[in-house]
Amino acid sequence: MKTKVLKKSEIKRTWYVVDAGDKVLGRFASQIARILIGKHKPTYTPHLDCGDFVIVVNADKFRVTGKKLTDKIYYHHSFYPGGLKKVHLGLMLKRFPERVIYHAVSGMLPKNKLRSPRLKRLKLYTTPDHPHASQSPTPITV
Repeated sequence: MKTKVLKKSEIKRTWYVVDAGDKVLGRFASQIARILIGKHKPTYTPHLDCGDFVIVVNADKFRVTGKKLTDKIYYHHSFYPGGLKKVHLGLMLKRFPERVIYHAVSGMLPKNKLRSPRLKRLKLYTTPDHPHASQSPTPITV
């Protein structure tokens, strides 16, 4: 038996809609990362970006477990001396709830050249409707 290797011209992308309402953040993000990578397909090829598009609706209605609202901290640096900035998860949820899912999914993707094209296929919305109806996305539960 020969193993078929997927070519770049043979990649077919589908659109999926996922509702984040009342889902645990980490488990939810790992399933989204799996779809973005393309590991759910039988034609998965590690060196090609063969994943699908994911639309996340109700991106502000997920939940976290434990004391993460007060203990989890997001860091970024301005590259100036003393420029380390910290934001707690609770404050990030009030300001930018989509960024929390974005950071979680981003951390679960491999750190290589395919990471940013995969993240571009992730669409996040805090409302239950989205502007991608013309792509006729398939609703899935993760």
